[in-house]
Amino acid sequence: MSFEFAEIARNAAADRNISNEEILALRGAGWADGRMSREEAEIVFATQQAIENPSAEWSDFFVEAIQNFVLNGSDPRGFASAEEAQWLIAQVKRDGKVCSMTELELLVRIIERAQNVPETLKTYVLGVMEQAVLEGTGPTRCGGELSDSHVSEAECKILRRVVFGQASDRPAAVSRREAEVLFRIKDKVASADNAPEFKRLFVQAVGNYLMGFAHSSGQVSRERQIELEAFIADNKPRVGHFLGRMAKDAPNAFGMVFGKKDTASSREAQVAAAGEVTDREKSWLDEQIAASGSVDEYDQALLEFIAEETGEA
Repeated sequence: MSFEFAEIARNAAADRNISNEEILALRGAGWADGRMSREEAEIVFATQQAIENPSAEWSDFFVEAIQNFVLNGSDPRGFASAEEAQWLIAQVKRDGKVCSMTELELLVRIIERAQNVPETLKTYVLGVMEQAVLEGTGPTRCGGELSDSHVSEAECKILRRVVFGQASDRPAAVSRREAEVLFRIKDKVASADNAPEFKRLFVQAVGNYLMGFAHSSGQVSRERQIELEAFIADNKPRVGHFLGRMAKDAPNAFGMVFGKKDTASSREAQVAAAGEVTDREKSWLDEQIAASGSVDEYDQALLEFIAEETGEA
């Protein structure tokens, strides 16, 4: 880390403000080797938590810098290690609040763009998101506002980005845990003047959990990615020996590996099966609706959507 980087950050923290010129100088001094170091990342976090009213320019720099450290600070790139996830959670918790312009945007961006993150971080982000939607106030990076009295359009965007994020519980799909978060939010604000997008999101997301298809191998763990990259990087003639041993020890293995004995159902069959609402899912849905004591307009819209999709309308 350069002396210039630390000095700029120190001055900004003392002033509780940072100019666009200082942000530009930090950019020039912070990525000399293409990566953000932990010491630099911690200084950026300390600066963020000292600034009173972060600007859009600072928010962009902060999110880019910390995302770079968490997802690209170690190999394989695009993944967060357990240590990096714990570090991030500790930094966000340090001052006891989550700034919607910066820290909330950072957490959402990581779930949205990472290949995968540890379970601890997924759980933490879901909790922060739920609290921000129900209790948060203040501007968001997208130009909207958090509201503690209803679900705003900006909060709908945050919810959608997290539950359908690449590093969410089910990439491009919705998990049971995420669906239950949406039910809890809905139960708290069902009678409020919510953005029209919230009903659409609620129905689409919960309907996706109940009837959507998500491939079991759609998300690779960091540990598995390390193994795959090590295998690809290994240029020694081991693959041929491996195939030779496989042919000798298990004569039917080639048919199993290359599909001659593949008895797995087709993708079309898997999608069709996922589209059916099972008895267990129906029981889960009944429990979620019963929790509020009545069938509200959101529940009704969801039930009508399911009936139409399953042909039971």
